[in-house]
Amino acid sequence: MSKGNINVSVENIFPLIKKFLYSDHEIFLRELISNGTDATTKLKHLISIGEAKTELGDAKIEISIDKDAKTLTIKDQGLGMTMEEVEKYINQIAFSGAEEFLEKYKDDKNETGVIGHFGLGFYSAFMVADKVEIFTKSFKDEPAAHWTCDGSPEYTLVEHDKADRGTEIVLHIAEDSTEFLEEGKISGLLTKYNRFNQVPIKFGTKEETLPLPEGAAEDAKPETITVDNIINNTDPAWTKKPADLEDEDYKNFYRELYPMQFEESLFHIHLNVDYPFNLTGILYFPKLTQNLDMQKDKIQLYQNQVFVTDNVEGIVPDFLQMLKGVIDSPDIPLNVSRSYLQADGAVKKISGYITKKVADKLSSLFKNNREDFEQKWNDIKVIIEYGMLSEEKFFSKAKKFALYPTVDDKFFTFDELVEKTKDAQTDKDGNHIVLYAANKDAQHSYIEDAKAKGYEVLLLDSPIVSHLMQKLEMESGDAKVQFKRVDADHIDNLIKKDDTVISKLSDEEKEKLKPVIEGAVNNTSYTVQLEAMDSSASPFIITVPEFMRRMKEMSATGGGGMMGMGNMPEMYNLVVNTNHELVSEILNADEDKQKQLVTQAFDLAKLSQNLLHGEELTNFIKRSYELIK
Repeated sequence: MSKGNINVSVENIFPLIKKFLYSDHEIFLRELISNGTDATTKLKHLISIGEAKTELGDAKIEISIDKDAKTLTIKDQGLGMTMEEVEKYINQIAFSGAEEFLEKYKDDKNETGVIGHFGLGFYSAFMVADKVEIFTKSFKDEPAAHWTCDGSPEYTLVEHDKADRGTEIVLHIAEDSTEFLEEGKISGLLTKYNRFNQVPIKFGTKEETLPLPEGAAEDAKPETITVDNIINNTDPAWTKKPADLEDEDYKNFYRELYPMQFEESLFHIHLNVDYPFNLTGILYFPKLTQNLDMQKDKIQLYQNQVFVTDNVEGIVPDFLQMLKGVIDSPDIPLNVSRSYLQADGAVKKISGYITKKVADKLSSLFKNNREDFEQKWNDIKVIIEYGMLSEEKFFSKAKKFALYPTVDDKFFTFDELVEKTKDAQTDKDGNHIVLYAANKDAQHSYIEDAKAKGYEVLLLDSPIVSHLMQKLEMESGDAKVQFKRVDADHIDNLIKKDDTVISKLSDEEKEKLKPVIEGAVNNTSYTVQLEAMDSSASPFIITVPEFMRRMKEMSATGGGGMMGMGNMPEMYNLVVNTNHELVSEILNADEDKQKQLVTQAFDLAKLSQNLLHGEELTNFIKRSYELIK
């Protein structure tokens, strides 16, 4: 028997562990199971190269609870340890720098933790236990060892009669941590951290009913047997080669990851690279809901099949964090608690690889089956548009497959739009004018006017489209593309033609008419413009200058450093068609009639744009009934 003190340079190691890991104390089980997994996989390797003269057998990790004894036991059938190895790996832990660490983080409110940073994975057990025992026997022909520590630097180490290979860690659960003696709690932790562990994990037993053999008697009863309850899938889909998987395998794995997700994913991307870093995983494009914030934190990060976190910020680019799936890499650096990522060069390379892989997959889907890609566009467009805005390399790739649907459900790429508009939709300065609507119903009359003249009108209704249009315009080069919403002005002013419409009113009549309309409207938010248009066009049309609308939309989403400018004033143009007979009637009417006609026509124009509310709407309805009478 030997006694001694654990070789650390401060005596308050255990309070330190509890203090800095209190907010994450459940990870002790993950750490101890990870140690058992390492011991098992290393033994398997030694056997394969002939350095261990033993059989691996049906090696598994067993978790058991004894409520009466208040113990939680983690048992593996791996390498085990000799007495000397216990001294080396358990007692003589490298803790130089602990005092410096304690001094540095003594006022840290984030409780960042120390596990892993000083090789203290095993010592996380003392976060929930006031006494820990180790029973271990090496695969080598040496006596077993029994190590005991009560949470102080003092320990005892004696020989033991343990006959089977492996390590058994017994945690005597502290009074403030008895929740870890509940089967439901432990089951939840195993599911969270270890459901894809490389080594089978047994937690209790379960009953299975055997199928009846062929030819069994009609009154025969099937036999029920007790079997190990293995809680994990040791061979998840992401660990396999893409060539070995069918579409149904990917669908089944999606259901396994998200059992409460009732909708299938749209498609998947299998990540598999071993140079210059190791990374495997499967990402799924889900059908997105309107609440995009709720979509985040659905990608799970694993390290050698052990769950680490579902906060993958830094590894997965922002625009792809609405995807679902799994990423597994032993090369992703983790901080001291193995739970938060460190932003360094390796992570940036991984992020770049994921971005490229996603872009290549989307490009392939577009080229191989454009029709199917178009059908899925509304479900994936926000992710792609966000990526085009935030990642320059992704923009250059996505520009070739990003789609722009029309109000008639046709789809164009950006290059196709340029080709489509180069002759038919240009202004007097030679700019390619791309017409779009944000809402088919709200802008219906404007859309119909444009379609009547043979123009294509896009339907761009995602929340970030204002930002994207500005970027596309800047990147269009010699094509000189400009996006204009159909209600930014009358269509004849948006797209200039040689056959200019002649006004029926003289300049003198227009000078007389304008103050009449301005006086009746009496609203500083509206600028009156007299325009010569087809007589069939509406007499009054409300438009919003494209520049002002975009400024307002971008300020609402914080684009271009404009956060906080969301209270920009409303500004509209009231375009008056000087060739409409109602406008001529207004010009020739007496003062009272003029005001009545202008007010009614102005309210009708506002009503068409959903700008008539409250008292104004009530007055309009009353006035309309009077006119009908």
